[in-house]
This record gives sequence, structure tokens and C-alpha cells, in this order.
Amino acid sequence: MRYKNLAFSNCMLLFIYSYQSQSEASTSTPLTGKRRRIPMPALSCVEESLSEREEDYTEFEIQLAQGETATEEHGEEHGLCRGENWDILDENTINSLENSIIDWTDDTWTPTKNTEEVSTSEEDETIEVDSYSDDSDEDYMPTIRIRSGASLAANINVEKLPEISLEDVVHGVVHEPAVQENDDTSIPEGIKVEDPEDIVNQKAAIVYHICLKQLTTFLELPITICTEKVAKKECGAAGPFEVDLIKRGTALIVKWMCPNGHIVWQWNSQPTFKFKMQAGDFMLATNILLSGNNYSKVALLFNYMNMGMVARTTFFSIQDAYCVETIEDFWEESRASVISGLQQDEVVALGDGRMDSPGFSAQYCTYTVMDNHTKKIIQVANTDKRETQGNSTIMEKAAFIQCVDRLRDEITLSEMCTDAHAQISALFKTGMYKDVGVEHTFDMWHGAKNLGKKIHAAGQQRECKILLQWKKDICNHFWFCCKMADNYDRFFAMWIGLLHHVTGEHEWSLDACRHDPLVDEPNKDWIKKGSKAHKALSEIILSERFLKNVPKYLKFRQVELKKNR
Repeated sequence: MRYKNLAFSNCMLLFIYSYQSQSEASTSTPLTGKRRRIPMPALSCVEESLSEREEDYTEFEIQLAQGETATEEHGEEHGLCRGENWDILDENTINSLENSIIDWTDDTWTPTKNTEEVSTSEEDETIEVDSYSDDSDEDYMPTIRIRSGASLAANINVEKLPEISLEDVVHGVVHEPAVQENDDTSIPEGIKVEDPEDIVNQKAAIVYHICLKQLTTFLELPITICTEKVAKKECGAAGPFEVDLIKRGTALIVKWMCPNGHIVWQWNSQPTFKFKMQAGDFMLATNILLSGNNYSKVALLFNYMNMGMVARTTFFSIQDAYCVETIEDFWEESRASVISGLQQDEVVALGDGRMDSPGFSAQYCTYTVMDNHTKKIIQVANTDKRETQGNSTIMEKAAFIQCVDRLRDEITLSEMCTDAHAQISALFKTGMYKDVGVEHTFDMWHGAKNLGKKIHAAGQQRECKILLQWKKDICNHFWFCCKMADNYDRFFAMWIGLLHHVTGEHEWSLDACRHDPLVDEPNKDWIKKGSKAHKALSEIILSERFLKNVPKYLKFRQVELKKNR
């Protein structure tokens, strides 16, 4: 190593000063151009490392290689080291400045005690490069070599030192001792849910922020100082720490902040799934869909209660990713099981459609069919307004056709009960299902509701208001007649008696009422026979269109039971 400048580093000056002060020379006269050769340190027990040439070995080294025992005197002469001293020396002791010396010579190390000079080809090259000398150059500085551990009284066993590869050798870089990170094993982590089934039966509650913040004042954190790394060093700020409450969806995040603004620790009020999805957000989003609720209504409810709500985009993302396909798969499996149990029977099905909005602005229609005996859903069809050329009034008919066509391919459909939908009725009269052997019947609930609407409309007329008092009784009588009659003639005989009963006449020439004699006075007025109200009632219950559809009610089917399930 050659220096062309007089500006040595502070470390080198200190080392030279320490070396000169420890020198055996008693004079303070500066050294001249001739430098004293420093004797080489004691050789290692293994001389093979100096040269691979077998002819360069000394006789004593060959004896060592062959395992011959040397005397203590002979060993000391050749610089042998005792085993007990080898283990005492370590890397730090050998590399310390106190145990190092400077070699000002231009030659490589050579033994001075009856040992031939041993050098390698690399050292020979070093001699040639370092042999340059120019005493006339005032900037010239002779070659120096630092011999680590050369001043130790004990001999050094090089093989006992740890090996250092070329990649590990970095000059001029001070390696700071690695800072041991705190053991985080004692720090509790947030609860993580690996299987979604584990969270289904977990209980939940509503917690107010003020109550939770009160609880945090009595908690003792598992961390006493801030461990945040700043420029590869820990912050080290001590408590007390500030507590922040942050809403995240339906959860609450509690953060403890150090005075420097670092997060010391944080706690989530909800368990988390993979990808840090919160369990409360997931359960709320899925159950809104599964319970048939609407996101906007639930979000409005949470807003009124000043509670956190899962975001709309998150709701639809969870619905698309986890709910839709799962529900479809579950539905297909359940339906296949039900259909397989009905293939040997003649099935009576109940069907009804529902729009997404009332009036003529509906965009979607869902038609559902249920088995009358098992009360289980056997088919569902969804129709978009775009599938019917933008005509929302025929969406129910289109969905009904999809359901019936699929059911007829899978089971024996003997009867189909629907509401009194004119377009669906036409399919069985003159349409595609006229000769397929499927009987079409009407739902009792819809029939009674339509009858009540007609009576209510007639009661709005002048001198017919009394009909409003009898509307409920007339609808109940229609239910009774359809339930008790097994054919049209018997139904008509019971149904026509209504015109006599409302006038207070309970017996007439052809028949009589089937109720017991009335003891108490009725809580409503009797309708005068022949009055305008009586004539309006006669027109309704004796309507040709109404009586024509009566046979379809005599099966006494109730589609409304499907809606209540």
C-alpha cells in the first residue's frame, strides 16, 4: 500500500504513534532510510499454508506432518505454539491495535531462526511492486505492512481462527453490532380466523366509543417503549401513550401512539380473515343478502344509529365473490334432492311472480314454484325486462313459461295453481299448454282479495256505503263456499244464499242459511232488499265472468302459503 499524500487518517497516525512509543529503541532520533527488520512472528503449526512446494519444507516441519513428537526445546526454537494457548486467543485479541506492529521492510516475511524463506507466488509479485524506493522524493513514503497479533508473546494458531471469505472482506467499513430486535412472541396479535365457519356462531354486541376508551385507561400494554425503527434505530419513546379510536367499516381500531407519532400497538374489535377482511363486515354483507334485506335500508338504519357500516362497494364485492356462486350451488343441490323425491308422484305446484318495483317501471321479475304437498321450492326463474323487448307487463308470463317447461321435463306436473293472471290463464285455454294435460287452478287468497276490491269500489258509490260494512263477511263466505263445495252446483247453492242473508232473510223457498239461529242483534245494518246497494252486490256475486272462474277455486289452493315461508 503506497501513500502519495502526507494527510494520513487519524486512525493510522494513532497506530504509528502507539507503535513508536512501544519500540525498543531508546533514542528519539528519527529513523533514517535504513529500516530495522522486524523478526517474523512465530510460525503456525501447519506450514503447508505458506507454500505448496514439498521441497521448501524444513526437516522439522516434515516431522510434524508425520506426527513425530518434538521436544519442548525444539518446539520453542521453531516457534511452535502450545495447544492450551491456541484456544485463549480470539479474533478480537489478534486484530487489536495493541497486539499489532508495523513492518517497514520491503520484503515478505521470512523466518530468521534456521528456517528457509518460504513465499508464495502472490508474495513474490508483492515484492516486485513494493521494491520501488525513491528517497529523493519528499512525498515518498516507504511500504508499510501491519502485522496483526505479531506482538503477542504467545504463538498463534491461525487454523483456530474463523474463516473469512472474500465476499465478507470489506475495507474501510465499520461494522456496528447488530441491534437485537425485541422478542415479539409476548406481544398478542389480533385474532385471525382461518375457517369462516369458526365465526358463524360467535356472539357479537354493540359497543360505544366512550365505553371502550374508558376501558383502555385501565389497560397495561405489553410494550413499555416504542419499538418503531427510525434510521435503523428504535424510537425508544416511553409511555404514557395517546389512545386513538378509528372507525373502519363496522369495526373499531384502537391505536396507542407514542409522542413521536409512531404506532406502538393497535387492537381491532373484530377478528380478521385472510387479506385483512373484518369478520363483522363479512357477516353483515352476507346476511343482508341471505335474509332478503336491502343494503340501502340497512345502511340508513346504521346511519340513524351513528354506527359504522360496510361500504357499498365492499358489500357488492363480498356478494359477488362469496355469495352468488355459493347460493347457486347450494340451490342446485337442494333442488336436485327435492326433484328426485317427486319423480314418482303427480305433482301439484303453486306458482307466483314478484316484480322488483310496482307499476310499469319494473326491471326484473322472479317467478317461484312450490310443491303443494312438501311445501318446498322446486323451481325459480328470473326474467329481465330486456328479455321481453322492454315490456315489463309480460315478464311474469315469460318467467312462468321457463318454470313450467323445465318442470315438465323432470316431473309429472298434474296441476298448476297461480293467481288470476289473464296472460297465464290464456296459455291453458288456447295457448301452448291447452293439451298438455296440466290443470290450471286459481289461488284462493288472490280470489278473495279481488272480490274485496270489487265490493270496496261499489261501496264508494252513492247509497252503497253500507256494502263496506259487509265486505269482510262476504269475503269470508266466499272462502267457506269454496272449501265446503266439491262442485259448481253446490257452490252456487251456498253462494246465492248471500243475497238473502244480508237482508235479514235466513230461510227462503229453495234453501236456508247454514248457521245457527241468531240470538244477538248483528253489529251492522241489514241491506234493504231491492235497494241500490243490494242490486250492486247482486251484480258482483252473480257476474258471469266471476262465476265462470269459480271451478278454478274449488280446489281450494293457497299460493300465499309460499310467500309466508
